[in-house]
Amino acid sequence: MDRKEMQNTRLYLLAALLVLALTAYLFVLYDVQVIHHDDYAAQAIRSIVRPEKVEASRGIITDRNGKPLVSNRSTYDLTFDADLLRPGDDSNEAILRLVQLCQREGMAWSDNLPVSRTAPYRYTVDQLDGQQKKLFLAYLKSLKPCAEALGQYLIRNPDAVSAPEPEPEEGEEPVPVEELSPRKRAELLLERLTPADLSAELLTDAGITPAKLMTEMRSELDIPEDYTLGQARMVLGVQYELSVRKLDNYAAYVLAQDIDTPFISLLSDGNYAGAKVTLSSVREYETTSAAHILGYVGKIGIEDDYPSLKEKGYDYDDLIGKDGAELAFEDYLKGKDGRRMVATNDEGKVTGEYYYTEPEPGNIVELTIDLDFQSQVEGFLEETVTRLNADGDEKRGAGAAVVQVGTGEVLALASYPSYDLSTWREDFAQLNADPRTPMYNRAAMNGYPPGSTLKPFTAMAGLLSGKITLTEKIRDTGKWVYPKDENSYSFCWKHSGHGLLNVTGAITNSCNYFFSELGYRMQMDGLREYLVQFGLGEKTGIEIPETAGLLPENPQGQDQAPWAAYGQGSQLYSPLQLANYIATLVSGGKHCQAHLLKAAKAYDNSEVVAVGNTEPLNEIDISDENLRAVKEGMKGLVEGTLSPYFSRCVVSAGAKTGTSQVRADTKNHGVFVCFAPYDDPEIAVAIAIERADAGAALASTAVNILNAYFTPAEDTTAVTGENQLLP
Repeated sequence: MDRKEMQNTRLYLLAALLVLALTAYLFVLYDVQVIHHDDYAAQAIRSIVRPEKVEASRGIITDRNGKPLVSNRSTYDLTFDADLLRPGDDSNEAILRLVQLCQREGMAWSDNLPVSRTAPYRYTVDQLDGQQKKLFLAYLKSLKPCAEALGQYLIRNPDAVSAPEPEPEEGEEPVPVEELSPRKRAELLLERLTPADLSAELLTDAGITPAKLMTEMRSELDIPEDYTLGQARMVLGVQYELSVRKLDNYAAYVLAQDIDTPFISLLSDGNYAGAKVTLSSVREYETTSAAHILGYVGKIGIEDDYPSLKEKGYDYDDLIGKDGAELAFEDYLKGKDGRRMVATNDEGKVTGEYYYTEPEPGNIVELTIDLDFQSQVEGFLEETVTRLNADGDEKRGAGAAVVQVGTGEVLALASYPSYDLSTWREDFAQLNADPRTPMYNRAAMNGYPPGSTLKPFTAMAGLLSGKITLTEKIRDTGKWVYPKDENSYSFCWKHSGHGLLNVTGAITNSCNYFFSELGYRMQMDGLREYLVQFGLGEKTGIEIPETAGLLPENPQGQDQAPWAAYGQGSQLYSPLQLANYIATLVSGGKHCQAHLLKAAKAYDNSEVVAVGNTEPLNEIDISDENLRAVKEGMKGLVEGTLSPYFSRCVVSAGAKTGTSQVRADTKNHGVFVCFAPYDDPEIAVAIAIERADAGAALASTAVNILNAYFTPAEDTTAVTGENQLLP
């Protein structure tokens, strides 16, 4: 081959190589851009883009006039996100720097590891709620040395497990415990160990002391040996939070809430790895009244069934209504979180926004209560109890309810003593230890013997059942004796007797003799039938927690109807139930569901989402003549015995006092019911004050409530924005 041919060959080879390289390049390009375009694009996006939640603000709560009761205040949270750590970043060092910053600046940080933060280290397991115990137990089971120690302890102490042994599956023969290996027995016992079984004592007895736990955690989480015990404890608290979240596929958590601007500046200037600042909000309470109605929010707990909430769009760290209206109207108040896709640089800082779904705030929940009126009713209760406490009984409590006649709307629901929702978390230990139980809603949750406040009911039940007529009179001799049993009797408060009385006179004079006879005629089954129709002995339907009360019963072999007929015996009703029964009575028999929801509206007032149910649950056929007879009996009391109090009432009314007998060595409870105006009733009121001695002691309080309602303050409206809808 000559020189020229050799050069040509080389050129051909070079050309072939170039063609081959070009072909390969084109193939790769085609593969990337055509065949696997979507896969590679997604991979590229994932490397620079991360999804983030945009928190939706919770809906506000207002009174019936639009006055805000609970709103939101915008704030910022400090979140530690392990996914933001750069390659080479030490997570323990990053955590230590952040916690030390919080400590130095006096910023509270979240740390639910149930070991005290300072030496001498001790368990705080017994202070955890159910959800926190559940997470801690799951974490202990994930630590092999701790799980083994617990298992061995349970073998020696099987009674420490409260859950029963599971039933064998159908067709499966149970294996005797003694035939199981120690390892298998330990595993089975550990599976049955519940959060309720977990305690500091159990862990210590199992050999898992706080020091032992921290040692195992340091090893598991690679905490540097040169960290002091105090530094290690700081880091362990955060690492524990991250670990329990990983059990539920979460990599981040809110380290500190409601951080201020100077703190944010320190975070930015200090370049704290793994930290990000997120926009959030906290509940702002616009009033110190209505605490028992409004309730509060808290983190999702074991009682909230997190798996089902997760399906509804809740995240692990979301707040949820825990009590009162916050809980009752959670579905309306919970907003819809937005989502955004953001690009970040190698320092984890946002460099661009690629996709955004606007968050949708929760609905406005408008309650039936009037804030001014509610505050006044609470004040009247406090004044009355304070006056009565001059006898040295400072554990007295009280409850009052005001219900709108014909609709069931609750206009006021007051319980004394009360508490401040804006500080209740800080004050919880003190509130919980208070013997007066200020967090307990006496108006809806507590049952009281109704005493003579039940007599208008018994009179109407007797008329409806035909056991008494409008014209019939019963002669009161002062002592009613059970037929054929001289050892069973009841005394009228007027020992000489009232003589001949009809239904109206019996109510006005509160004659025990008359109602004992009427109760005897109706018998217990007859009384209970009508009690249920008037909504007594069952829940009113109000959206917040309440008692069902207690209907009277006959002990075996005894007829207690003659005593139950005038409010004695084993029957208990809440002030709310009593107010609703009076509302049912004076409405002519419309028994409505007591409720707090006036309306739920879209956050921008563009739509009414829901309204409260004002339709009767049942209707009782009360004739005008029967209603007039009972009402006149209650009016007679107002114009007679109670006239010194009702003479200053701005509206005509009917009322009935009641004395609830507790026990021989204790003052009786005072109970009072009334309605107004007399001719066309708008509201029904019930008050119960513990150990007030007699119902008449509550008459001035009732008059104050009526006067407050029928002479309202001038400022009763509030502007809630444009396009406000009427419910």
